[in-house]
Amino acid sequence: MTPEWPAGLRDYVEDYLAEDETLSAARARGRELGCVPIGPAGGAALQFLATALQAKAVVEIGTGAGLSGLYLLRGMAQDGVLTSIDVQPEHQSAARQAFAGAGVAPGRTRLIMGSALDVLPRLTDEGYDLIFVDAMKTEYPAYYEHGVRLLRPGGVVAFDNVLWGGRVADPNDQEPQTNAMREVAHLVKQDERLVPVLLPIGDGLLVAAKVN
Repeated sequence: MTPEWPAGLRDYVEDYLAEDETLSAARARGRELGCVPIGPAGGAALQFLATALQAKAVVEIGTGAGLSGLYLLRGMAQDGVLTSIDVQPEHQSAARQAFAGAGVAPGRTRLIMGSALDVLPRLTDEGYDLIFVDAMKTEYPAYYEHGVRLLRPGGVVAFDNVLWGGRVADPNDQEPQTNAMREVAHLVKQDERLVPVLLPIGDGLLVAAKVN
């Protein structure tokens, strides 16, 4: 959470849109597996983006237990396909259960097990409307490079956890994960192909639209 905010205000933002039983179950399963899921406000932002873009092709880097995927699928076009990449088989198994429990048609999801940096080069240039990143933090700068290539003009890339518990603002924190968050924020800001905004919801959601 953004450390400057009073706890009550953070709760107000996170609880603005209540999660239903399907989302709550996926969140609980994610915590059991140790893959911290995106917060409710961040999930709502993903659904909003997918809806605004009328997204038909989405890439998710980091499947987790399927919570963020559920949010994305709820916003996507009815014939849209979510491609989700994760290196942990138990994560994708949990996600399959979550999608099936939500009544998502099997053809709307494509779960790929493996390292994202091995999978992403095989995906189609400018073939995707939306890319969501919530995986290995030290690899965020590399995900950024692939994400820009994969996005169609007008598409959006979103990175979760970019505030990293407020540690990005501490110049004394030189941990690899913290530096990776700073680097991806800098790369996105300096990229003339992108129009970015840093949203202080959850642990920070960096969103950027591709203009060309």
